[in-house]
Amino acid sequence: MNISRSRKWIMGAYLGPLILGLGGIATRVDAQNAAAPVATATAQAADSKNDDLRKRVTAALHADPYFYDDHVSVSVEKGVVVLRGFVYSDWDLRDALRLARQAAGDMEVVDDLSITEGGRR
Repeated sequence: MNISRSRKWIMGAYLGPLILGLGGIATRVDAQNAAAPVATATAQAADSKNDDLRKRVTAALHADPYFYDDHVSVSVEKGVVVLRGFVYSDWDLRDALRLARQAAGDMEVVDDLSITEGGRR
């Protein structure tokens, strides 16, 4: 009986900390993974908000009957609306900025547009 008791004690002495140690590691890993979805959800919410803003500005540019928007692209970078591409006159440039600012509300609009003289095609 002494031999079997000592084997049980030895196995318990080695396996006990191992099992407890794995439980502790699993708890830390679970805690790390539990925090990750919060950051991911926040990033997804920001991406969704930026995408909605981009769609709203793009729709406003496209809906205006006097503005030719085929060569203008809209992106939103860190909450700032950026207009890229080209327009055909200074008047078109002013229209693009006016329309984008109206649709963007209180968000900043950055002009990265070029003016190409020559008229519409």
